[in-house]
Amino acid sequence: MRLCLFLCLVLLGPRMATLRRPQKKKIQEVLPAATTASPGSRDFAFDLYRTLAAAAPDQNIFFSPLSISLSLAMLSLGARSNTKVQILEGLGIGPEEGSEEELHGASQRLLRELQQPQDSLQLSLGNALFTKPTLPIQEAFLGAMRTLYLADTFPTDFENPEGAKKKINDYVEKQTKGKIVDLIKSLDGTQVMVMVNYIFFKAKWETSFNLKSTHEQDFYVTPETVVRVPMMKQQDQFYYLLDRNLSCKVVGVPYQGNATAFFILPREGEMEQVENGLKEKTLKKWLRMPMKRRLELYLPKFSIEGSYQLEEVLPKLGIRDVFTSNADLTGISNHSSIWLSEMVHKAVVEVDESGTQAAAATGTVITFKSARLGSQRIVFNRPFLMLIVENSKHILFFGKVTRP
Repeated sequence: MRLCLFLCLVLLGPRMATLRRPQKKKIQEVLPAATTASPGSRDFAFDLYRTLAAAAPDQNIFFSPLSISLSLAMLSLGARSNTKVQILEGLGIGPEEGSEEELHGASQRLLRELQQPQDSLQLSLGNALFTKPTLPIQEAFLGAMRTLYLADTFPTDFENPEGAKKKINDYVEKQTKGKIVDLIKSLDGTQVMVMVNYIFFKAKWETSFNLKSTHEQDFYVTPETVVRVPMMKQQDQFYYLLDRNLSCKVVGVPYQGNATAFFILPREGEMEQVENGLKEKTLKKWLRMPMKRRLELYLPKFSIEGSYQLEEVLPKLGIRDVFTSNADLTGISNHSSIWLSEMVHKAVVEVDESGTQAAAATGTVITFKSARLGSQRIVFNRPFLMLIVENSKHILFFGKVTRP
């Protein structure tokens, strides 16, 4: 019987951008510089977003760059030769000595940081390995997973596919408060390992939107296609930036617990220009919000999700061999004829008057061969982008709302 290895990662997406108030008496409040997606990549999130957007034009998009990049980082622990090189290069990790160790060290520090209790928000984060007891796992890989990625291990009878699937899915559903269900769609008895990274995040707005102010309004999916949506309204001080180079407005809406969501509204007809301009220095500029100003903000309530077959996407970013018979994953097991047959990513977000809930999952299947100005009115009544950034370092969630 063929030997198969199945690795699953359930999301990462908690504390967002921390807004640091300067000590000097200034009108403005400044965000520190930020990197992007992972402990390694600078432009991975934006490159991945553009690839996903190109594959599904005019559709809602939502994913966790950090979940996917951490999945690949964990996979790189067991990859060898050109397979490892492609994964690391895809994450933006060069061949310099110590760069891979820096990636895993940064991942470990991030996981430890995000596991610390937080005031005013809910955060659940962790890793687990479901393994077949007879699987000859390389000790170095297992030790690194436990030490660097803090993974617990659970012996699992994969020869009972339905029982194994239920055990894993029940675990993930419990840890994510019911937001990620049926992560594993099917097992056939040939799998020997499931690696799970789970996270659940829930935060309330610093100032909640008034339920009585929510009314149905038009949302222009396109100039010709209009849908009615529940539109929230709030008049308050918000972080605000008009990016004239990219023809868009950026609004930062803070949560309780030092977290912020950023909503990006392109000028009508300029979504593609904004998408093409997304890169590290763009994000840094947005995160250094020059000031707060009084806005009359209209934001739709929405709940969207994204589901992606990453084996069709990542080769476009240079990560190819791991999905073919050329894959070298001998760092995981001494069986040399295993490769990635499937890599699925799912993410969901819910935004309402009280705050936000977000979750994501990545499943990797390895198979044998402020200024006081007058209020400005900003209405998010056409397609817009959304970013959730952790501690001004990592993009945890990234999305485009085309149809709320």
